[in-house]
Amino acid sequence: MANEKKLSHKLQRYAGKIQQNRYMSAISNGLMSTLPFLIIGAFSTLFSALAWEPYQTLIAPIKGIIGLGSTMTTGIIALYAVFFIAYRLAQAFDKDPLVPAATALLSFLILTPIQTFDKVRALPLQWLGAQGLFVAMLVGLLASRLYIWIVDRNWTIKMPEGVPPTVVKTFSGLIPAILVAMVFVIVSGLFMHTSFGTVHEFIYTYLQVPLEGLGGSLGAMIVALIIMQVLWMFGIHGAIVTLAIVKPIWMSLDLANLDAFQAGAPLPNIIGLAFWYIFSNYAPMLGFALLLVFLAKSKQLRTIGKLGLPGTFFSIHEPLIFGIPVVLNPLLAIPFIVAPIVCAVLGYFATTAGLLPAPIGIYPAFGTPIFALGFIEGSWRLAAAQLLLIPVCMLIYYPFFRTLDKQALNREREAQEKLEQEGTAGAQTSIVTS
Repeated sequence: MANEKKLSHKLQRYAGKIQQNRYMSAISNGLMSTLPFLIIGAFSTLFSALAWEPYQTLIAPIKGIIGLGSTMTTGIIALYAVFFIAYRLAQAFDKDPLVPAATALLSFLILTPIQTFDKVRALPLQWLGAQGLFVAMLVGLLASRLYIWIVDRNWTIKMPEGVPPTVVKTFSGLIPAILVAMVFVIVSGLFMHTSFGTVHEFIYTYLQVPLEGLGGSLGAMIVALIIMQVLWMFGIHGAIVTLAIVKPIWMSLDLANLDAFQAGAPLPNIIGLAFWYIFSNYAPMLGFALLLVFLAKSKQLRTIGKLGLPGTFFSIHEPLIFGIPVVLNPLLAIPFIVAPIVCAVLGYFATTAGLLPAPIGIYPAFGTPIFALGFIEGSWRLAAAQLLLIPVCMLIYYPFFRTLDKQALNREREAQEKLEQEGTAGAQTSIVTS
């Protein structure tokens, strides 16, 4: 037990460092801030590209209008990402975030090549969407951090007292913004003289594509799930810690699927954030909760199950994790870790076999109900798969649940017997006293 506590403290310390890291938090919180635009774009894509011929005939005259929501959100998601990541990082350093965020956006645009089409100069959307997401993350961090570094050295214009605060903030950010922009102009110019031509091409070729290839594999999903569930076993919010690392990769894979879906092309990726939500985030704990409610003989377990069951339909698992508890419970460690992995493996091979379609990549809002998520991700078959995975998870949990239930029932009986004995002893004492 002492070793378990020692290990738990170590894991909590390392997980805390990851969660409190300003740069990881800036990426995670910045991408989270793009959620409203991702949802708008996802539903715009869904409504404009729904694969039903009568519906497509009906919307044909306005299909381009319906798709505008996607083009101006997920189609240029890198612009939103660079702004919000820089904004969050500046906030983490207790700086006014608006000017550094706008400076990071300017820096990103400086690095983005302008192309000429029939004598018209334009920014291609290629690098403003999913393909530019990793550059957006790097630029958001670097531009904002460089801005903060310059401000910390007081390389700013000082305004006299009495000047309105808005004017003071504007002029104080002038020199840092100019210096940051100059740095990125130089970087852009240097890359123009390389075989890549642009920073985007370099990052996409040597960073984004390899990371997507690695993070988009079933093995990467399994490793992420193991880390996530083990952290939960020690009372650490495994999803927050793990997703802080893998979310940028999985989100870029999902955005590529959305782009392909809108274009009517085959979806290039199976693994992604949407895949994790569909197959590994609902059925395991929902199956466990159903066992507690309908098969538990222990009053304590049945009561906790009833309290936790409604939340599991909406991916809220904390009442069960901390109420049973799952935390530091070696009896439940195996099913708690294995069930999400089994669901992911079954979902992956069912997709590769053509039994299920790949998720179209919609970023679901927190609290989306289990079966609704399957439909939102493009197919009733995904919703049905979520339903079928529940009894699978119940079977995985069942032998461990039976032991847990027996232990809890024995404790309840012992407590009841002890209470009855104390009551009998008290009654006898009263008679003797009388």
